[in-house]
Amino acid sequence: MKPNVLMTQTHTFEDARVNIKHLPFLKPVALAFDTRVLASHYDWLIFTSKNAVKFFRPYLQDVSYENVAVIGEKTKQYCDSIGLDVAFYPKDYSQEGFIEMHPFHQKERVLIPSSVKARPKLMETLNSQGIIAIKVDLYDVHIEQQSIQQAMEVIANSEVDAITFASSSAAHAFFSISPPQRPNLYYAIGLQTAKTIHQYGYTCKVAHKQTLESLINKIIEEGSNI
Repeated sequence: MKPNVLMTQTHTFEDARVNIKHLPFLKPVALAFDTRVLASHYDWLIFTSKNAVKFFRPYLQDVSYENVAVIGEKTKQYCDSIGLDVAFYPKDYSQEGFIEMHPFHQKERVLIPSSVKARPKLMETLNSQGIIAIKVDLYDVHIEQQSIQQAMEVIANSEVDAITFASSSAAHAFFSISPPQRPNLYYAIGLQTAKTIHQYGYTCKVAHKQTLESLINKIIEEGSNI
């Protein structure tokens, strides 16, 4: 029998190996920003999420840049789908892998359009390496309370075998309301998201690679425990 999986990321995902119920916990909302930042020339644009590309796409024609770098499998796929060439992405699709393997040089200028809630680690690390990194708070995420409540009902009714979290923001939104302790129910896409879940006193399984497919692989791998 296929596992029943509740996926909470913003975008839909399909995998024939499991039965997926999609309940986005977050809704991205565009923010106003100082467009004067677009007047400069950048060696790199860095996109850390698919939403960042979507919200910045209307401004691509207004900014001068040489190359695009991304973090995340879905981000790379979305760039490919709209014809935006990606010159660099980490093979493990993680921020840690990005920081370790990036090809940037000192004094190069990079622009990071991202969520207001995005970790400052990337910008701070690049700046510490002599790279001129500028972060733009392009959008925010609002919690979908109705989806959170539906998830709680699904758990109470034992309708799912696994719940996945593809970001720390989604984990914060859910675990801050003290859901049931279920050792084999919660799955995180990466170590940072898992760390957030652990901060609330919960345990979770972690995907081997930061992709949604790898999350499903992990659920199937753990199938004997769910």
